[in-house]
Amino acid sequence: MWRRVIGNVAVRRQLHRALSSKSGGSGKSGNVSAAVDSMLLRSLKEHYLEVSKMTPPPKVSPPSPFEIVKGSLEGTTSAVLKKSVGNEEISLFVMRLAHGGDEEDDGGINQLFLHVAVSKPNQADSLHFLCGLYPDALGIHSVSMRPKLEDLEMSDDPTQYTGPSFEELDEKMRDVFHGYLEERGVNESLFPFLQAWLYVKDHRNLLRWFKSVGTFVHENPSAENTA
Repeated sequence: MWRRVIGNVAVRRQLHRALSSKSGGSGKSGNVSAAVDSMLLRSLKEHYLEVSKMTPPPKVSPPSPFEIVKGSLEGTTSAVLKKSVGNEEISLFVMRLAHGGDEEDDGGINQLFLHVAVSKPNQADSLHFLCGLYPDALGIHSVSMRPKLEDLEMSDDPTQYTGPSFEELDEKMRDVFHGYLEERGVNESLFPFLQAWLYVKDHRNLLRWFKSVGTFVHENPSAENTA
């Protein structure tokens, strides 16, 4: 969806014509800079307005008793959802699952990367699950013990053993780990909310990007200071 908004070939052609016409003219680089800056600002404004008019997805609530972490839409690596079960705290982090295809051509997000951290108050480490989340399934990629964290900016210690590959475990143990998450409400029922949450986050990030780049270019004094 976003690539359709920013992949405007006409703008690139207009920019090329502006550069070509100026390069053989007065020879003043300031004129070229002013023309390009003006064109870029106009394009940024047009795309900002176009994205701001996009219809957001219907509001979706997370499955109870998960609660949305305050400020999670503004952060880059913070937890999205949390809940407490007995003496456990379960934190969910989400991002797009890397994919080389065009699964978003229909405007949807069809697969997510889900990081689940299960922590206990008297334990220094947490149980971490790296999962692929889909509309109809959840698949575990790895299980490890790691230090407690508030965000996903964790660095792996190459000397620390984090556990076997999940696929190396026998089928019975893999099923039990899936049951462990299912018992804690971590399953495909989370997909609708997290899909909508990522849409809103992407939308906000894109608008913020258009605005910050536009502000930077607008405050560029190069065209004004050239003789």
